[in-house]
Amino acid sequence: MIYDLQLLPGAISAILADVADSHRLTLTDRFGLMAAVLDDNLTEEERRAVNRLLRSVQRGRVAIA
Repeated sequence: MIYDLQLLPGAISAILADVADSHRLTLTDRFGLMAAVLDDNLTEEERRAVNRLLRSVQRGRVAIA
């Protein structure tokens, strides 16, 4: 089954703001990150922001809710 995922404009910055406040990555945030990773049209700045979030999760600074 193939899903058509489209990233909403401003979604990455909204995810960054949510995670900065709560230090938690919600299910909605994770779906947004999945759409971002699969999006070929991300700017370099957005790609770096996604990578920073994923590294923070990997290092334990951000919890998965």
